Amino acid sequence: MEKIEEQFANLHIVKRSSGTEEPTYLLGVDTSRTVHAEEGSLVAALCSSGSIRIYDKERLRVLREFSGSPGLLSGVKFANSHDSIYSACTDGTVKCWDARLASEKPVHQFKGYPSNVFISFDISCNDHVICAGTEKVDDDALLVFWDARVNPQGLSAAKDPLGAYSETHSDDITQVRFHPSNPHLVVSGSTDGLVNVFDISIDNEEDALITTCNSVSSVSYIGWSGKDYKQIYCMTHDEGFCWWDLNHLDTDEPITRLSIQDVRETITVKEGTLDYLVGGLYHEKMDRLFVVGGTNTGRIHLLNCTISGLTHVATLQGGHAATVRSFCWNVRDDCLLTGGEDAQLLLWKPAAVEKTFAKKDSMKIASSVHQRVRVHTSDGYKRRKKQ
Repeated sequence: MEKIEEQFANLHIVKRSSGTEEPTYLLGVDTSRTVHAEEGSLVAALCSSGSIRIYDKERLRVLREFSGSPGLLSGVKFANSHDSIYSACTDGTVKCWDARLASEKPVHQFKGYPSNVFISFDISCNDHVICAGTEKVDDDALLVFWDARVNPQGLSAAKDPLGAYSETHSDDITQVRFHPSNPHLVVSGSTDGLVNVFDISIDNEEDALITTCNSVSSVSYIGWSGKDYKQIYCMTHDEGFCWWDLNHLDTDEPITRLSIQDVRETITVKEGTLDYLVGGLYHEKMDRLFVVGGTNTGRIHLLNCTISGLTHVATLQGGHAATVRSFCWNVRDDCLLTGGEDAQLLLWKPAAVEKTFAKKDSMKIASSVHQRVRVHTSDGYKRRKKQ
């Protein structure tokens, strides 16, 4: 198998999204897991204007658009087994649209508790459970759960929650991520600096909490990695990186594999500088974890992650003209989708030649998205074992 370094370095732009769209930051990108003859695979992009745009993947042509108005949407995720698209909303719901229907109305809504403002969410790998994280209101920051299974016949009323966790985070819950293959495991991250791992098959919150790790800063991104996905990692709003091994919870070995307070101060990049981190990429076939970062001028850096630190692997350039906010890597065909503050959605493929117009000048606009950056000084992590 060709090394991922070569795969990444060999990527070239094959398509750009249309230049006639309203300029907006592209904050999140996901692709459908199913393929249809009429439109092929679909791409969903979360926009700072408060909408989700649905594109056909090969041409990056906008097919339809969904809005959370008057609420703002956070996150975008396709179901794992069908063409539903989900997003959390500040109006206290998680909304679900059929990505292949032109109707702007959600086909399902999952309603939270009074005063809930949802800013993060995910759906389990078997599409059975939705979990969403809230902003802190008064003294509460909640993880709220729903049964995602609905009657397939027509529209349904908003579904009420199964329950909520309220004791394990003390501030805004910025990230929620289910385990890729175990529907009972979910990890959450918060501006309180904590990263919590839960087994939701256990009845009460205290016993469901497997472990709490501390990033010592506001969490911006979390993910699963390692063989059988028994590791977790996170990035922070001030460009820190932490990586933990859950295999060591019941051993004397340290759980922390790597902890970097500010990656920008430790990394050497061959082409210029590193200004920010975007997210992580675990390559399952190669059993390797990579971190994706970039520059304010639109370059994208791939960093290799080992217990010794982060090292620069490759750089993509000539695509974006401003900060890259989101990406989606497809292992099946080695293609990459990226979205940024230049209002561009790009499709990269190996050894390809761009067939559309050249790189656009920066269309950077004022963002309606507020990033919280807080520094915390609490202890590294605490371990909790199930009784």
